[in-house]
Amino acid sequence: MIVLFDVMDTLVYDPVHHELPGFFGLNTKELFARRDPAAWRLFEVDEISERECLDRLFAAQPPFDHREFRDTVKRAYRWMDGMHELVQELSAKKVEMHAFSNYSSWYEMIEERLQLTRYMPWTFVSFHTKIRKPAPEAYANAIATLKHAPHELLFVDDREVNCAPARTAGMHAERFVDAAGVRHRLTNLGVL
Repeated sequence: MIVLFDVMDTLVYDPVHHELPGFFGLNTKELFARRDPAAWRLFEVDEISERECLDRLFAAQPPFDHREFRDTVKRAYRWMDGMHELVQELSAKKVEMHAFSNYSSWYEMIEERLQLTRYMPWTFVSFHTKIRKPAPEAYANAIATLKHAPHELLFVDDREVNCAPARTAGMHAERFVDAAGVRHRLTNLGVL
């Protein structure tokens, strides 16, 4: 069994709900009401630069220091509770794992901070594949690249909207709630 992990809010804490609004002195609802979500999606597939993304994403905000903003985001990255230990255990058992994430070039900041590549490559990060989940093509690309039958793959993601197409493609899929739930699924599949 090969395990494909979403990264944000599955392996790594996503600062979008706390640190980003706090940076601007807003709550999450206020920040989301003022942002341009299309800008982030374009940045995730490398269609616009970081500078253009930040200028567009938070255009309703007064000008801000992009470097300070990036530093705030980077400092917030940390493993989700119990996931580092689980990934270490899988790695020790020689379980093949891959990151399968909708994320921008900022995945490099996660790598600098947490060194995910000690355990898995960033094989399916949207910044490089140019395909975002839940597009069926994202799952087809993973299956084709890995050259394994879909039933030999377990996809783990915190969003059901991303898990459903994985199941449709024939993969096992586990909606991440916590490390214990993922561990239970891995045990049931005979991986642990």
